[in-house]
Amino acid sequence: MKRLWLIFAQTTTAGLALWFLVTLLKPSWLPQRMAEVVTFTQSAPNATQKQVGGMPGYRDAVKHAMPSVVNIYTSKAVHTKRHPLLDDPLFRRFFGDRIEGNENQRTSSLGSGVIVSTQGYIVTNNHVVESADEIQVALSDGRSAEAQVVGTDPETDLAVIKIDMDQLPAITFGHVETLNVGDIVLAIGNPFGVGQTVTMGIVSALGRTGFGINTFENFIQTDAAINPGNSGGALVDSQGNLVGINGAIYSRTGGNMGIGFAIPATTVKSVMEQIIKEGAVTRGWIGVETQDLTPELARSFKLNSTDGVLINGVVRGGPADRAGVKPGDVLINVNSKAVVNFADMLNQVANQAPDSKIQAQLMRQGKQVEVSIVIGKRPRLPVAANDSEEEQ
Repeated sequence: MKRLWLIFAQTTTAGLALWFLVTLLKPSWLPQRMAEVVTFTQSAPNATQKQVGGMPGYRDAVKHAMPSVVNIYTSKAVHTKRHPLLDDPLFRRFFGDRIEGNENQRTSSLGSGVIVSTQGYIVTNNHVVESADEIQVALSDGRSAEAQVVGTDPETDLAVIKIDMDQLPAITFGHVETLNVGDIVLAIGNPFGVGQTVTMGIVSALGRTGFGINTFENFIQTDAAINPGNSGGALVDSQGNLVGINGAIYSRTGGNMGIGFAIPATTVKSVMEQIIKEGAVTRGWIGVETQDLTPELARSFKLNSTDGVLINGVVRGGPADRAGVKPGDVLINVNSKAVVNFADMLNQVANQAPDSKIQAQLMRQGKQVEVSIVIGKRPRLPVAANDSEEEQ
């Protein structure tokens, strides 16, 4: 037994010694452990991104439109009223200048804008640059420049500013008339100052009015996320063409709730061209105060529908007064085009050039009357609080 144990011990010792020598001098002779292979999926280079349903991605649209969207930083001086106690000698004796009032303060804000011309013209919202002393524009390529206000139109909440810079990427205007509810749109801007951001949604509705946001309303409604800082940014179609300027949101919290409004590119282009050419926007005006028809009013005037507007008042000596329009008349037609409501009438009249003539059809005491009105120039009026009653 002792002999067998000795043989086992010597054999084990010799084996361990041999294994140690081989490990130290010739490790390649030992069997190798297989390394674990990790597999993952990598998309092919330049592969076209696909959405559910096989729709193409929007990287080309973003690449086309994003360089034309700029960040706008504004500042203005705010004069605060000096507290009367600061002028009291006894008060100043005890407190000195430690609570000296800062009468001249500066506030800053941010927004977005869209380069619409290689000459340096940028369209944004009027409320972004309103009363600003300094306007700084930052491009997506890192360049920046100080901008000057060319002109504003508070009634549509649009403004045109200009920078002096070369090689500017102007955006391409799209065809708003072909836009339909359900079409994909992208909103580009600088929400909350986090940097240029793209959000996607659809056109939720067209021709939205009656919110009291602007005097002239014809909004594109979208659920593409629009937040503070997006104002003045671009709403583009799936090809990256401009279809609107983001202007407002409906929100109870101040953030996006899926209801955003953009000013159509057709309105933007018309206002922009007038501002650049004339420095201001000129609109038609006939000098009447109106309200929409309710079913009760329509029945009292023996009308078959609520289409049209009731004329509550006429500006003395104004275009409508000179044409014989009277309070109590119901305007139902302008130049052979039916008047649906106040917003429709407002836009139809405003689109007419001053000194031109329109044929207006009225209902007066159950009879149809036609008058010819020479359009006047619309005065600059405060933005309407609502559309139930307004002078036009």
